[in-house]
Amino acid sequence: MKKIVFLTGTRADFGKIRSIILSLINLKKFKVDIFVTGMHLLHRYGYTIEEIKKVGIGRLHKFSNQDNNYDKEVRMDEILSKTIKGFSKYVKKNKPDLIMVHGDRLEALAGAIVGAYNNILLGHIEGGEVSGTIDNSIRHAVSKLSHLHFVSNNTHKRRLIQLGESKKNIFVIGSPDIDIMISKDLPKIEKVKKIYKIKYKNYSILIFHPVTTEVNKLRKQSQILFDSLKKSKKNFIIIYPNNDLGSNIILSEIIKNKRYEKFKILKTMRLTYFLTLLKNADFIIGNSSAGIREAPFYGIQSINLGSRQNNRFKNPIIKNVDFDKSKIIKTINSIKRKKKFSPNKYFGSGNSSKKFIKIIMSKSIWKTRIQKNFIDNSYFDTTS
Repeated sequence: MKKIVFLTGTRADFGKIRSIILSLINLKKFKVDIFVTGMHLLHRYGYTIEEIKKVGIGRLHKFSNQDNNYDKEVRMDEILSKTIKGFSKYVKKNKPDLIMVHGDRLEALAGAIVGAYNNILLGHIEGGEVSGTIDNSIRHAVSKLSHLHFVSNNTHKRRLIQLGESKKNIFVIGSPDIDIMISKDLPKIEKVKKIYKIKYKNYSILIFHPVTTEVNKLRKQSQILFDSLKKSKKNFIIIYPNNDLGSNIILSEIIKNKRYEKFKILKTMRLTYFLTLLKNADFIIGNSSAGIREAPFYGIQSINLGSRQNNRFKNPIIKNVDFDKSKIIKTINSIKRKKKFSPNKYFGSGNSSKKFIKIIMSKSIWKTRIQKNFIDNSYFDTTS
């Protein structure tokens, strides 16, 4: 049996790999481990390893890459270094045949670096995408260290080819979380509201993450955002940000407004419950990828703030707004409650897990060369 290990550091990346892990386990042809680290082990963010346990998948290996000292400034380079050390020890002991990472987080980069220096096959989910933060560079760096690429669409495939990746090792499978999004087993909204004690009949969702390259602007941006939400007099479900540099600034603004009657604040949500909440929301606001990827798939309008998701996906359903109070309020008021749009399938339409399984079952995949070559697709004028 081949050994496959998945790295997860946040509720978001676990949502992307969950359906694939479940399919692999049900297949019973691979040994599947999950290396759990990052936000999953921080009580401030809901200690979401418990949510992974509830799903009941795989063998979990816990590694804390940061402490719970909330007053300490986040040093992402130090967390990266610690993650590399911890995952390196795991790899030397367990000797996986394939490392699977997702997206653009530092945990993915740590997994890619450890895999590269230990000559282990590396698979990357959702590479080839673009955004407006340091995540953009991290994502491309992970792609350059990866051997196998599982992308959302042909646009992302073309970008990887531009980066010099081999066409034969790039597979379009769609975004794996759509498998869960279209599931008939999602909980009813009544159950979600009961469990999370949400009393609002109508509501919208706020998820606002720090942009590490603009952390000097973050306090002002947070104040503008929360003042705008209160001025709108609408109900908002506010979910904690990720734990990047600057998260303390956003959290201080959230805590300052925790008694405001039109705000329901949650540290985290179980993925399936969040999807139901999103599906029934008036709109989502902030700078989370959920407003760019998941919301349009459900036909839910999105207000995207600032630069974090720059160039990721453009669609009339997504309204891009700067941090200007009057513009934010005007945009919020322009959205008609419960107006749904046709689902957008730019990031896929489901069955990602089946496509992944078909690829991973191929004998040729396991013969992929560890030593990579840059595939030069540029045009050279040989006469000059």
